[in-house]
Amino acid sequence: MRMVAEAMELRRELPVVIGNVDHQDFQVRLEQIDELLRTSGLETEFVQQGLKRYEEQGEREAKERGERYGALGGRDRARVQKMFRQALRCNLARWLTEKEYRAFSRRLADSFLLQWFCQLERLDTIKVPSKSTLERYDKLVPECALRELINRLNQLAVGGQVGLEEKLGLAAYFADATCVKAAIHFPVDWVLLRDGVRTLTKAVMVIRRHGLKHRMPEPEGFLRQINRLAMEMTQSRRRPDSRKKRKQVLRKMKRLSRVVMAHAQRYRQALAQDWSLTDLKEGHVQQILKRLDGILAQLPAAIRQAHERIIGERKVANADKLLSLYERELHVLVRGKAEAEVEFGNTLWLGEQSDGLIIDWQLRRDQSPGDTKLFRESMERIHQVFAQYPQSAAGDRGLWSLGNERWLEREGVYSALCPRPVAQLRERMKEPRFSDLQKRRAQTEGRIGILKNDFLGRPLRSKGFEHRELAVAWAVLAHNLWLIAGLRANQEEEQRKKAA
Repeated sequence: MRMVAEAMELRRELPVVIGNVDHQDFQVRLEQIDELLRTSGLETEFVQQGLKRYEEQGEREAKERGERYGALGGRDRARVQKMFRQALRCNLARWLTEKEYRAFSRRLADSFLLQWFCQLERLDTIKVPSKSTLERYDKLVPECALRELINRLNQLAVGGQVGLEEKLGLAAYFADATCVKAAIHFPVDWVLLRDGVRTLTKAVMVIRRHGLKHRMPEPEGFLRQINRLAMEMTQSRRRPDSRKKRKQVLRKMKRLSRVVMAHAQRYRQALAQDWSLTDLKEGHVQQILKRLDGILAQLPAAIRQAHERIIGERKVANADKLLSLYERELHVLVRGKAEAEVEFGNTLWLGEQSDGLIIDWQLRRDQSPGDTKLFRESMERIHQVFAQYPQSAAGDRGLWSLGNERWLEREGVYSALCPRPVAQLRERMKEPRFSDLQKRRAQTEGRIGILKNDFLGRPLRSKGFEHRELAVAWAVLAHNLWLIAGLRANQEEEQRKKAA
């Protein structure tokens, strides 16, 4: 994809800040990442691919309208290039600092260092992206495109082309699975009914406020009723006849939910037909309709689930449970951890090499088939990226199986997977190589914690599986760049000490 030369703009030099070692270390890392993006060609590749997708999308939209697509001129092409370059840098800076759009926009306005990294600093006026612009930047590229960029970075690192004296090789591979928790409250059945009534009622209030009305009681009354019933349900646990009382309250909640659903359905139909009579824009109308349709489609299932568990006193299979009205494609993950026996979210597979570089990851949309199968799939993805398997692979007992052992032996990969039979584990611990790899494997738990807590944030705020999957990819890219930048900075420090 042909790129045009962008106009050079005068930029200030970074001021010298003393007295804060953390700021100095952070500045050194950002300077290393800036140089790495420019010299490795990753930034140019990101902009080229983004420009290509932008033109292809414009061509498709023009074809759907029956119009002829006009290619971008030089000025427009330069504008789009600048947008993708700024999106890459703003996203990296945001995942390294503030995860929330509004908080990062405010910090970007205050920090000259972040303005320099995002190429926003100017001699006159500094314009920082708003929270809405940052959200568009976050979702500007698909996950598959970001994965290709990360794979390219990893190929350069393993091939010794990132400015390090020693290559980040594939001598050993360490992997484990974890859970990325969704930002939802604990999935109590009757609370789902409360959530549905609240959302439908508030949507109806918005429609009425903008001029469309049907005969119905004041919507605020429904909110008061559902809140009162929710408090009754909570307090019923302390009564001697708690089971009977909970069933009585749930029946009232079910009746109220069906009444609100009927009103919401009428308002939804009126808005879809007569939205031009309101002062709402078409985009706002589509958002309200989407919100109503999502709740109307799921609330009957939530009512049935609450009836089965509270009134019928019957269990519901995990695969059939509705965990949230707002987050779909979530699963009940029984992990048996000390801090969380059961978690609600998606399985994340994470694999690193000896230096901590994340070389493979996958956020599972569906239920995990088991760590043994995830391990085999991960090894195949690594082979596709690097055209070779790691020389050795280490993991906990969840990854071990006779099939994996035979497959690793057939492919010439040393297996340091922890055997499940205790006698076999005791025997293998006598091997120095196996023992060393198993000791190093413990650091993978720390790597998972770093990615989840420091880069993704806890909990992950992204809504919808596609956005959560994209957020994980951005976090992996930021992590790997941060890691390589740290190695480069340490290498330069050692060289300065030797020269001195």
